[in-house]
Amino acid sequence: MSFIDEMKFHAHAGRGGVGVVRWRHEYSKEWSGASGGNGGRGGDVRVRAVRDLGILQRYRNTKEFNAEKGEDGMKDSRHGKNGDTLIIDLPIGSIVTDHRTGHTFQLLEEGETVRILKGGSGGLGNEYFKTSTNTTPMQSTNGYDGEEADFSVELELVADAGFIGLPNAGKSSLLNVLTNADAKVGSYAFTTLEPNLGALYNFVLADIPGLIEGASEGKGLGHKFLRHVRRTKIIFHLISLEDSRSEIQDSRGEDISIPELDPLVSNYKTIRAELLRYGHGLDEKPETIILTKTDLVPAAAVSLAISDLSKLNKDILTVSIFDEQSIKEAKDEIVRRLRKQG
Repeated sequence: MSFIDEMKFHAHAGRGGVGVVRWRHEYSKEWSGASGGNGGRGGDVRVRAVRDLGILQRYRNTKEFNAEKGEDGMKDSRHGKNGDTLIIDLPIGSIVTDHRTGHTFQLLEEGETVRILKGGSGGLGNEYFKTSTNTTPMQSTNGYDGEEADFSVELELVADAGFIGLPNAGKSSLLNVLTNADAKVGSYAFTTLEPNLGALYNFVLADIPGLIEGASEGKGLGHKFLRHVRRTKIIFHLISLEDSRSEIQDSRGEDISIPELDPLVSNYKTIRAELLRYGHGLDEKPETIILTKTDLVPAAAVSLAISDLSKLNKDILTVSIFDEQSIKEAKDEIVRRLRKQG
């Protein structure tokens, strides 16, 4: 089932209830005057921020939302019940646009609600028109239509840090070991088809699906997820040491696997170029390189990779998800950088 981070819908607030003409009958009197109640107000439509990235999937077959109508007025001066407010739950980070007015707003806090449509006023019963000189008015009014409009929703994740990189850079695997998340992993490209979130202490980390060259122009899967990097405070750029290796001999004449430096640099520059092309200041965010899968190459290979990439970015961490000490050190360093960002 594919991840949904956009939706469009039409919504209609409730119509107000009808005001009625009624008469109060009392013992020994033909009637004692008007007693028709007012109609209830139509229900409003509100949106509410919830901590559920998959909530939009629930609405995939829903194109229209209607709030409850106000109840009609009743006899004996009883007013109709107001229609219930309709609440549409949206993920935290949603950007909502009202196409009637062009107004756009964001939902950034869990539980935050915003009224997007106002319910119609209820009609007036004949008691409302009663005066000392006219105790038997025949007047009443209908309820009024509620507001209606077309809306669009675009989700931007709210996370402290984003894990970016080419497919199979190890983003989901690292997120899982750092946060106990349950992101899907595999040995083929585009295992991750939707962003995943995990909590490291009080910080939220997002695994952004793999980007490729041309992602900012719509190629691959990553283009639709680039916007999820906008709100992150810091970017962790993962580069796999498995991506490119060549065999050389060490001082003892034994074959060892050493990354070819140019491919690693090329991988780094590919993602940086996509951030720049996409814009929105993504290329200006603080960035730390994380070299992953260090268990697949000797220490000399890791040192050479650090030396070469440090010419582009001196802030580099290394990690292997199969080495507990490596994970602990990476976790401490990631938290330190997050705290530094505030």
